[in-house]
Amino acid sequence: VTVCAPYPQILPTRHCPDRPRLPRGLILFLFAPAAMEAVRASAAWVASRSSHVKVDMLEIEKAVDKIQGNVPKVEWDFEGIHYFDNGPLTVQYLFVLDALNFCFWPDKDLTYDNLASGLKLALEKDKSALDADRLKNYTGPQLRELLNWPRPLPIEEERVRLLHEVGLELERSFGGEAANLVKSAGNSAASLIELITRHFPGFRDHSLYKGHQVFLYKRAQIFVADLWGAFKGENYGEFYDIKSITIFADYIVPAVLRELGILKYESNLCCSIDSNSEIVPGSEEEVEIRACSVHAVEKMRELINKKFGKQLLSIDIDLWLWSVGVQNMALSHHRTLSIYY
Repeated sequence: VTVCAPYPQILPTRHCPDRPRLPRGLILFLFAPAAMEAVRASAAWVASRSSHVKVDMLEIEKAVDKIQGNVPKVEWDFEGIHYFDNGPLTVQYLFVLDALNFCFWPDKDLTYDNLASGLKLALEKDKSALDADRLKNYTGPQLRELLNWPRPLPIEEERVRLLHEVGLELERSFGGEAANLVKSAGNSAASLIELITRHFPGFRDHSLYKGHQVFLYKRAQIFVADLWGAFKGENYGEFYDIKSITIFADYIVPAVLRELGILKYESNLCCSIDSNSEIVPGSEEEVEIRACSVHAVEKMRELINKKFGKQLLSIDIDLWLWSVGVQNMALSHHRTLSIYY
């Protein structure tokens, strides 16, 4: 079937007058893989044309040889800071968590752990705390109270807006439950990412780079990975195409790749990062840092398969790199005010 849109933003049928109308489920099936194909393809496109960041293939080979194709196993105490009841409320919790999972660095005391454990405690006190009709009405002070945080959160107005968006759209299209959103994807990670980015604009993590649209979908992808990890690949975490997920392009993983020599930055960008200067969201530098990180890890994964015959998931490589980064807080990372990571 030939489709009109080259990327995963589905055009209504009226935009394709010469095409027969397809059943809604079939349209989703046809377009869903394009979401992840677009992430990989656009990241590769940026890496091949980047002006400020380069991917060093020799350093990738050195890193792969050093670990002999064995990514160090990271033990993640999921239930230590996360809510988990093995049911729909866990899905709701994870979706809200990943709707807010961005931009912690402006507050030196705020981390992902604060967000995850804060939402967990809120649910343990009140099982209805993350109901859709509550999400769509939270204010900034109420969100702070929910998280037991003593001062305004970074980009607080945007966090509140995104909570409202999640509550309204879950209520309108999915009976108020993120579990119904997940069920609608039919055990496909790519389909779930397509559904999320179609229904929730706050998850549409893409930029325009040198006239070309670049797709990264960090928070949508990490929601899939969180489901897969929390439910251990079963129930709400069962995805037959989990290997389609890339790394989650944030500000920690690129810092580790730079430390490994895999990412090479031009001198002005190095100075900006090392002096803690902010980098404009959507700028060439910011897009290149994130896209080249995705491309570098894809190349690393391919090389591990080629040299050692091991089919690793990008998720596993991401968790390893991220854990290295959070254990070495002296690493300089780029600073961008963004709702996407």
